[in-house]
Amino acid sequence: MTDTLTQDWKSQLTNGKAIYLFEEGDAKMRDILGGKGANLAEMTRLGFPVPPGFTVTTEVCNVYLNGGNKFPASMPDEMKQAMASIEKKMNKGFGDRHNPLLVSVRSGAKFSMPGMMDTVLNLGLNDDTVQGLIEMSKDERFAYDAYRRFIMMFSDVVMGLSKHEFDKLLQKKKKALNITEDSLIPGAALKELVQEFKDKFKAEAGRDFPTDVYEQLSLSVEAVFRSWRNPRAMVYRDKEKIAHDLGTAVNVQSMVYGNMGDDCGTGVAFTRDYNSGAKVPVGDYLTNAQGEDVVAGIRTPKPLQALQQESPEMWRQLQETSNNLELHFKEMQDMEFTIEKGKLYMLQTRTGKRSAQAAIKIACDMVSEGLISKEDAVLRVSPSQLDNLLHPSIPPEAKKAAVEAGRFLAKGTGAAPGAACGKVVFEANDAVTEATKGPIILVRPETTPDDAHGMAVAKGILTSTGGPSSHAALVARGWGIPCIVGCEALRIDLDKKKVSVGDQTFGEGEWITFDGGTGEVFLGHTTLSEASELSPETKTLLGWADNVRKLGVYANADTPRDAERARNFGATGVGLCRTEHMFMERDRLPIVQEMILSAPRAEAMQRELVRATRELSEQVEGNRRHSDAQASLEAIEAKKAGPWKHYTDCLAKLLPIQREDFSGILRAMHGHWVIIRLLDPPLHEFLPAHSELLVDVTRLRTLRDLAPEAYTKGIEEIRHRREDSKATLESLEEMLHRVEAMKEFNPMLGLRVCRLGIVYPEIYKMQVRAIFEAACDLVKEGVDARPEVMIPGVGTVEEMQFVRKMVETVAADVQQQRGVQVKHKIGTMIELPRATMVAGELAQVADFFSFGTNDLTQTTYGYSRDDAAGTFIPVYLDEKILKNDPFQVVDRVGVGRLMRIAVEEGRAANAGLEVGICGEHGGEPESVAFCHTLGLDYVSCSPFRVPIARLAAAHAALAGQATFKDK
Repeated sequence: MTDTLTQDWKSQLTNGKAIYLFEEGDAKMRDILGGKGANLAEMTRLGFPVPPGFTVTTEVCNVYLNGGNKFPASMPDEMKQAMASIEKKMNKGFGDRHNPLLVSVRSGAKFSMPGMMDTVLNLGLNDDTVQGLIEMSKDERFAYDAYRRFIMMFSDVVMGLSKHEFDKLLQKKKKALNITEDSLIPGAALKELVQEFKDKFKAEAGRDFPTDVYEQLSLSVEAVFRSWRNPRAMVYRDKEKIAHDLGTAVNVQSMVYGNMGDDCGTGVAFTRDYNSGAKVPVGDYLTNAQGEDVVAGIRTPKPLQALQQESPEMWRQLQETSNNLELHFKEMQDMEFTIEKGKLYMLQTRTGKRSAQAAIKIACDMVSEGLISKEDAVLRVSPSQLDNLLHPSIPPEAKKAAVEAGRFLAKGTGAAPGAACGKVVFEANDAVTEATKGPIILVRPETTPDDAHGMAVAKGILTSTGGPSSHAALVARGWGIPCIVGCEALRIDLDKKKVSVGDQTFGEGEWITFDGGTGEVFLGHTTLSEASELSPETKTLLGWADNVRKLGVYANADTPRDAERARNFGATGVGLCRTEHMFMERDRLPIVQEMILSAPRAEAMQRELVRATRELSEQVEGNRRHSDAQASLEAIEAKKAGPWKHYTDCLAKLLPIQREDFSGILRAMHGHWVIIRLLDPPLHEFLPAHSELLVDVTRLRTLRDLAPEAYTKGIEEIRHRREDSKATLESLEEMLHRVEAMKEFNPMLGLRVCRLGIVYPEIYKMQVRAIFEAACDLVKEGVDARPEVMIPGVGTVEEMQFVRKMVETVAADVQQQRGVQVKHKIGTMIELPRATMVAGELAQVADFFSFGTNDLTQTTYGYSRDDAAGTFIPVYLDEKILKNDPFQVVDRVGVGRLMRIAVEEGRAANAGLEVGICGEHGGEPESVAFCHTLGLDYVSCSPFRVPIARLAAAHAALAGQATFKDK
């Protein structure tokens, strides 16, 4: 045992109490009893058949961990006192040779973490008490089966010995007996196996297996405490955003036995279907087994309904208990039960993990049943669950083609819905590595909690054993990862990293596709289809959410199709239409490139002409220098004519294309505002990459001089690759020269955003003209078009004034020409720290602010988003230098403070100022909650995240930053 704490450690405990008997607690004590302990206490209080026990609190865990893994000195005596209460209730003695009491030692954190921490069963066995168990049960086989399980679990969980080494002894014994099932090993062989296990323990641990039952208990409680900080638990908490300082409680509960014969069994029952949400009981059941056989996926269980045929009375009792528990907790329940010699015992109940579809249906149904309110229903579904609802699927025609091509492999049990397609990996560590290169599917005989880090990065999980209540299924459903379990046709060879199905074989790195709803597995890569419609229940729930949220929800949409999809998902506006994406379309990119190449010279000459005109106007009429200036002006005009015409011709070609772009989006969003951002990125992004051009030019020059025939082929290859039939060495050299002239040392801070529109105003003028021509034409048709023109990257009020005047002039001209007035606004994207500091000034010449938090985060932190993601941010997250990736979750302390300043000072200067946020922060639940606290008017995100933002906004309105970890 580790060193003990002797100081006044109880001052750190609520009421100075370290241990609670089950009958002393209730469901409200989750903080100190953990979810499992609180629910066991509640069931005990309500009179359900719960084996007696006690809970060591989460506070003791934190005392232990924060004290350097030192056990409080008085804890062994306190556990003895609590154990005496169990002995009295069970009429057995802990360590008694003739009538032994055995217990389980299980973790139980405040928030459910299935399988992530440790459990020890059958604790209290030694060479003496096993004889008492034989006397009590009249079954030597049962007693030694319990003993070998205990040694194996204690060795693994408490002593950290390799479970695999003990499993090898077990498999060797079964092979020698020519059997495949653990349940068929006879008692004499199990007795031999117990001795082999003890010998292995001594060889590995350097000591005899402990026989003092209280030493077993103390060591096990400490091991469960330590498991709070094991890697898999840390990974799970990071994924679920559970705080790392909560600690786990430990539940010590008298054992009941599902492995004493055929009138015994164990199982997991859900009060409703965890995939569909239907109000029917589902789960897994095994006869003559202990709970670990079900949840660990060691054996493939029977469906829960099998109990109805095997034992109608037990089925009736289980259903009565299930219904009562659901009515009491007003939530779908996930229950563990054991039947011992025809008596039902409830070992645990908790809120059941369920698919996104099921979560929504259950919430809606419970409102209809009068169990919960609409507001409760909204809070019952987390935004992350809604995200999972939009999983891709396998198109029916793709399934049909795969079957016809002979690529159907097998069918297992669909444990978590959604389709997945990826390359096969077999080990969790390999999954983490390979997932950085592309989508992967983790394939295992079964998963264990140690696989959590690999599961977290997988697109899908496929196991050959286990049922819907196995570890793989529970974790996958909780994380929204498509999953199939119990696919027994798969013969998985982990050593060779191969899978055989009939006469087909596939291995690591090969593509497979599966449907986690139907359980179908296919060989090869299949293009999956994205969800495009919300279910009726989802629309109902989101309607309730819309009734309570304060934030508007817009979408980022660059095409009419994006806009239509966004409206289908409930967006009430477009918060960001990026015009640069339109410029990248293949049908217009050559025109864009031609325009870009002509812009610098043409605009420079235009500025020179403007200066010369200004100078001329300043000359005194009749002055001799006037004629010289006039001649100079005419020379500039003549010099400018060619380049300017070429430049404006390109813009004239782009104008109708842009007009059509904007017309489609404004039409799709009839009656809603559409915020259109003028050109934002540096112009060289639309040109071929410098390195690529340099390689092509160098290669062609070499071939021209040394191999004329190869030169001709090289030209043809480049024309084909660039889709440019007119490409020549000379045109490529000219392009290279222009690209080199436009190169910048720091493009992020160079000629881009509004600076681009000020230096090359004709580009912005063309875009504004296209916007207003489209809007005017639509208004004439009766379409309620509402454009908002966003000026990007403003840092000074002078920039805002300059570009706004330009926009207003063109807009007025178009509206006058068309004879139509269009509702419109002119505003800016706040994406520079200086803009937040002068927000009061900017607000006087802006109708709206839209926070561009991607660039605002970059410029506040001084991080390059694209470079940081693959270099130091993962390290910063691992080392806890950063709590969250600031490009994923808004940094409230730094970036958030700048946002707050901008909102407060902007609205102080302009009470009618509209303020929103665009970028993917607008669809991230924690960031949405922060936007709610700032009092923004709307958030904007990608169309597929619109439902998530709607729900997150409702959660923020109903409960501040609601948490959902009890789900």
